[in-house]
Amino acid sequence: QVQLEESGGGSVQAGGSLRLACAASGNTPRDTCMAWFRQAPGKEREGVAGIYTGRGSTYYATTGVQGRFTISEDNAKNTIYLQMNKLTPEDTAIYYCAAAVSSSCPLVVVGVGSVDYWGQGTQVTVSS
Repeated sequence: QVQLEESGGGSVQAGGSLRLACAASGNTPRDTCMAWFRQAPGKEREGVAGIYTGRGSTYYATTGVQGRFTISEDNAKNTIYLQMNKLTPEDTAIYYCAAAVSSSCPLVVVGVGSVDYWGQGTQVTVSS
């Protein structure tokens, strides 16, 4: 069993930055795909970025976040991060951390690969 706890959400003005963190507890095998998803009001949940733990390979969804968002990991802390820069009101959403033990990370990020565990989510609000 894996528990995921997000932190770091909040309110920021357009152009600002936030860093989200997701701490994983429990058994997370090496090469687990850890990913960030988001769900904006009235929209479906969409993948943002993913990373293979222990390997560091990263993947980004083609939703306009590449170049602004960076996913990273701290293996010693069993934590992944999402650094979000140049935020726009369109980035307003609940951001969820996810763990996929056996799915391909590129497929997880585009919403095709199955996710085994979800966090509770953290709200990010960007005002204009």
